[in-house]
Amino acid sequence: MHTLLTPDALDACDLCPRCCRAARAKGARGVCGADSTLKIARAALHMWEEPPISGEVGSGTIFFSGCPLKCIYCQNHQISTGGFGIEVSPERLVDIMLELQDQGALNINLVTATHYAHLLPAAITAARQRGLKIPIVYNTSGYERVQAVAELAGLVDVWLTDFKYADVALARSLSHVPDYPDVAAAALAQMVSQINAAGGELLAQDGHMLRGIIVRHLVLPGHAEDSCRVLDRIWEVAGDVPISVMNQYTPNQRMRDQGGDLARAVLDEEYEMVLDHADDLGFTTMFWQEGGAVDESFTPPFDTTGVLESAAISNGHIG
Repeated sequence: MHTLLTPDALDACDLCPRCCRAARAKGARGVCGADSTLKIARAALHMWEEPPISGEVGSGTIFFSGCPLKCIYCQNHQISTGGFGIEVSPERLVDIMLELQDQGALNINLVTATHYAHLLPAAITAARQRGLKIPIVYNTSGYERVQAVAELAGLVDVWLTDFKYADVALARSLSHVPDYPDVAAAALAQMVSQINAAGGELLAQDGHMLRGIIVRHLVLPGHAEDSCRVLDRIWEVAGDVPISVMNQYTPNQRMRDQGGDLARAVLDEEYEMVLDHADDLGFTTMFWQEGGAVDESFTPPFDTTGVLESAAISNGHIG
């Protein structure tokens, strides 16, 4: 088996489970929307991740442009499918990591880096050599190749992964992906194996995560039963892993125009049903959101903050 995460990965791209074989190195775009250029939409401290990730000072979050999934309800559609972002060099990615550390970030949070994962071994290694000391968080939809996850062992400290669906047909309908549940389960098993092999979860004295895994699930209106089946699958694959059951679904314009369940917020009774099921299964570490989370903005402005220069400099804090 060839090594996946190498610079020649883009000759016929198979970085994500779609294995679309796009000749990204020659300018073709994969299903993810990316060609050979690295694009980033924002790089700044982010306060709205789970407490072990954001803490009191924030997570150093880098939002990559493009996405292998095509979720019709996506809140980040400007960058996931809209192509928004600025082209930067891999060397600039290293600089960004160090600038975020200088701003006090608890970690470097790589959001949807799946289709750029071939750059990560060299970038993370270079950042470490230049003094990066904080953990690397890999923030993913869960739709990952097991081989890619395996090749990030020793580079990624915290896996912040989604598990979106238990039902294949639902995944196909809402995210246009044919095999999500089994792919996500296999990737999750590999993540858990890595963390266990490294010595298990490790928290700092203040509670922020130095090593570990958190599995996220966004409850969708009208699909609470599938959410419960997702929790069953997580328990089956990973056991009593920390989970984050999210209540922040907000219908985008496409969903409001379409109507139906996805045009509304999650009902209190739907969310409570999922939380109760998590309790019944035995999850002991669970993050959940108060009612009304839908009214708050958990999506930062995608305004290229910090991409070309430090966010601290652009905000006038330095110089």
